[in-house]
Amino acid sequence: MNQGAVDSVLVQHMIGAMRHRGPDDCGLYTDPQVGLGHARLSIIDLSGGRQPMHNATRSLWITFNGEIFNYLELRDELIGKGHSFTTHSDTEVILHLYEEEGERCVERMNGQWAFAIWDAQRRRLFLSRDRLGVRPLFYTQAGGRFLFASEIKALFACPEVARELDLEALDQILTFWFVLPPRTAFKSVRQVPPGHSLTVENGQVRLWPHWRLEYAPEGGDDSEKKLTEELLALLLDATRIRLRSDVPVGAYLSGGLDSTMITALTRSLVGERLRTFSVTFDDAEFDESSYQKEASTFLHTQNSDVHCSSEDIAKVFPEVVWHAEQPILRTAPAPLFLLSGLVRNSGFKVVLTGEGADEMMGGYDIFKEAKIRRFWGRNAGSKYRPLLLKRLYPYMDDMQRQPAAYLERFFRVSAQDLASPFFSHLPRWEITAKLKHCLSDEVRAATGWYSALTELEGALPRAYGGWDPFNQAEYLEAMYLLPGYILSSQGDRMAMAHSVEGRYPFLDHRVVEFAAKLPPRLKMKVLDQKHLLKQAAIGLIPERIRKRHKQPYRAPDGKSFFGQAWSYVDEMLCSDRVGRDGIFDSKAVASLVQKFKSGRPTGARDNMALVGVLSTQLLVDRFIHRRGENRPTGGHSFQLDGHAGVAGVVQGRPSQ
Repeated sequence: MNQGAVDSVLVQHMIGAMRHRGPDDCGLYTDPQVGLGHARLSIIDLSGGRQPMHNATRSLWITFNGEIFNYLELRDELIGKGHSFTTHSDTEVILHLYEEEGERCVERMNGQWAFAIWDAQRRRLFLSRDRLGVRPLFYTQAGGRFLFASEIKALFACPEVARELDLEALDQILTFWFVLPPRTAFKSVRQVPPGHSLTVENGQVRLWPHWRLEYAPEGGDDSEKKLTEELLALLLDATRIRLRSDVPVGAYLSGGLDSTMITALTRSLVGERLRTFSVTFDDAEFDESSYQKEASTFLHTQNSDVHCSSEDIAKVFPEVVWHAEQPILRTAPAPLFLLSGLVRNSGFKVVLTGEGADEMMGGYDIFKEAKIRRFWGRNAGSKYRPLLLKRLYPYMDDMQRQPAAYLERFFRVSAQDLASPFFSHLPRWEITAKLKHCLSDEVRAATGWYSALTELEGALPRAYGGWDPFNQAEYLEAMYLLPGYILSSQGDRMAMAHSVEGRYPFLDHRVVEFAAKLPPRLKMKVLDQKHLLKQAAIGLIPERIRKRHKQPYRAPDGKSFFGQAWSYVDEMLCSDRVGRDGIFDSKAVASLVQKFKSGRPTGARDNMALVGVLSTQLLVDRFIHRRGENRPTGGHSFQLDGHAGVAGVVQGRPSQ
């Protein structure tokens, strides 16, 4: 190897660190300035889609993670313009589209992607991430090099990359549940934000948005019948192109409106019995198996389920944190980790799911809650208006017992609150921020001046203040919680842990842009959530499911770790270990642990605190203390497989 050339062994180690993302094949390309690596999960053009892939003149090289669902239409268009193809893969379509349109090629793509193109003639690296952030893409600079990868652990394969928790990012998680991009949980690592592209050229790094979510002003077409028909047509086509695959495709079936709707559309398109997959629980509070069975019978699917107990959650939790690569405040990712294992063991690599409907069509209780709070705020002295809030959460016993005075303190309807750009989310974020009482004095001192709310407010688009309050709430969910938590900790990361690719028809950008133009009154009619989607579902799914009350996806939390002795829990939460790591206050953690061990009643705050502390301790242990390990130890063992991944190195440290 020539002096100054890219270290191919380093790129191999980076791919090896996330080989679980692509067990079917791997590839490597290096020249004196760049090294590209790829771990492949073969789904389209099984024999011809090997990567890194080059164009005819070898002037462009690509490593690509994801799917371009409209690649057939783009391919035909490019052939009409004189392009010749040697494979049937969507990867080659990206290369030709880049030749034709340059960095604007991503504006033509309908898909979910993270890719890198090396332009050898211009000595230019082009990175891009899909609009909604379905696929992850991280980067850093270390040892005179620019490095990128689908996972943070691949970047840590380079010994010069510093491993240090970002305390301000932790503050964000303990406020919002997510990290504001381009931050990550680690100081040295950044992420390409959703809907952004990045270039490294002539020693400069340039990052810019290639797509923005824009909401229409109030008004426009409000013909319910016409819009219902348009929504159904868009969803059907979004589902149709997401069935493009050279391997079998299944679907997740939770028993709720969204997954049942996608399953119904899929079933109508495949023309044969569809395989569906579900999670069931011991605890009736979380279990939706009766709805799953009803949906499966109605749609004639062959359904399989994985039964998840509290013990199962504790057993796999170290693996969940390892794949999430950031602290998490709920155990909900664990059952999805187990579900993707069932899918893979059933011989499937691809599943369609219902994620995105709540964010785009007004499905979360937080939207109804904000509407009631504004209604209450117009008559703040009313004794009856706040009682409407109890009707939103029939599954929360603590809420039902609270007097009106408590509701007023918790739900915040003062004039100052009503004027906040975050009015819809203030109660949620306030209860989450109370978890910071577990932080050590040193961490509090280090972050005492920092305000996560101020940083988020600075990131909002200029048009945000002019949007309907309902759309403001949707934007916060769609552009931050969805990619920062739902699609990462519960989506890509848990699916890829067992070589499963999730596909999301509700996140087709045409559906998203259509939903953003809908009048809010058609998304939530009075307090009827996802009203237009429910209209579109008439006759397609069981009426009991179409009309059922929204049940948020949840799983047993803190109590999961204390039903029996788990050595890693004792190790991570013991006072000596907590004190040594210095992130949390050992007395506060000991008190919290004792509360669970004694069986005293615990609420949402204690559950989030316990899961947040434990996941952070595990993260620090696996990624910082155990530098030489590529796998976690403890809880659970499983076969190493997963989803596709990209990695690469550019020699020479660019400036920002």
